Amino acid sequence: MTDTVKIILSFVASFAVAFLTTPLAKRFATKIGAIDVPKDKRRVHKKPTPLVGGLAIFLGFLAATLSFGKIDIEFVGMLAGALIMVVLGIFDDKYNLPAKFKFVIQIVAASIPVILGVRIERIIFPFAEYTGITGIEFGWLSYPITILWIVGLTNAVNLIDGLDGLAAGVSAIASFSVFCVALMQGEIGIAILTAALVGSCFGFLPYNFNPASIFMGDTGSTFLGYVMAVISVMGLFKIHAIISFAVPFIAFGIPIFDTSFAIFRRIKEHRPIMSPDRGHLHHRLIDSGLTQKQAVLVIYAICIVLGIVAVMSFKSKIWALAIAMLGVLGALVFRYWGRVGKDGENVNREKEESDSEKENTEK
Repeated sequence: MTDTVKIILSFVASFAVAFLTTPLAKRFATKIGAIDVPKDKRRVHKKPTPLVGGLAIFLGFLAATLSFGKIDIEFVGMLAGALIMVVLGIFDDKYNLPAKFKFVIQIVAASIPVILGVRIERIIFPFAEYTGITGIEFGWLSYPITILWIVGLTNAVNLIDGLDGLAAGVSAIASFSVFCVALMQGEIGIAILTAALVGSCFGFLPYNFNPASIFMGDTGSTFLGYVMAVISVMGLFKIHAIISFAVPFIAFGIPIFDTSFAIFRRIKEHRPIMSPDRGHLHHRLIDSGLTQKQAVLVIYAICIVLGIVAVMSFKSKIWALAIAMLGVLGALVFRYWGRVGKDGENVNREKEESDSEKENTEK
């Protein structure tokens, strides 16, 4: 079986398994009572919706990678940690576990592949012949640095899972960007893994796109963030050149930026970092007047642009141009984000005043 056939079959198998098992995940969620009931203003959906849809994404990825991927010690470490993430996600979707407890378990899950060799060990700087600086060896720091990256991206994807189809679509686009880079550098094993990830997301999206009949829940969002982070270390970070480090940061730009802004916002407002709010990009877009579908498509478009920039930066090696393009895009998003936030606050205030007047009239 050729590498091309393996990649295609990995995508097809993951898509088929995820598509066929999503209804089963929906029944499972209903049976155990893992239902998302909208109780606050942060919730965009209006009716109770089953969670645990991420179980189908996991099963699709698992079936494809075990069938067509390379099973080595790094893969086993990734899979062991992913299984912990999925089990943790199911319990969280059911019982809404404390954030600190989940954080500790995430560190444990991230530590498994790191201990088994999946680490960011060094970076090599460009133009060493002119600067005399070849690179940096992280040594023992490679352990905490890699764990921080895995846990950070895990929670970043979890935080953007706020609209129908958002996390699955963003993850698919980012994974496809990594897939393209993997093909460029001849990393067939990474290409098979990312093809499986894209396929499983696509298999789940028909049930999750607005109006969603099931949510992936923490079962899916933490699994996706975790696996994408580990795969990026297994593939892109293994090249060691600094340009390869820029690729995952650009490809995963939306969840990384959104999480960074959320942390800064909560620190500025003197609130706990893990406290929920309605200040994420998707909330701002909704508050500006966009529908769920429109907001999701806008974010998809931004992710596609970031994915193209990520692939271009690796292909052409013009890393300065890629970073400049990313900076311009970031400035535009930040400017629009701030304006949307102000408009959104006005929209919410007008809506609240209108609702209040309506209640007084009815009384």
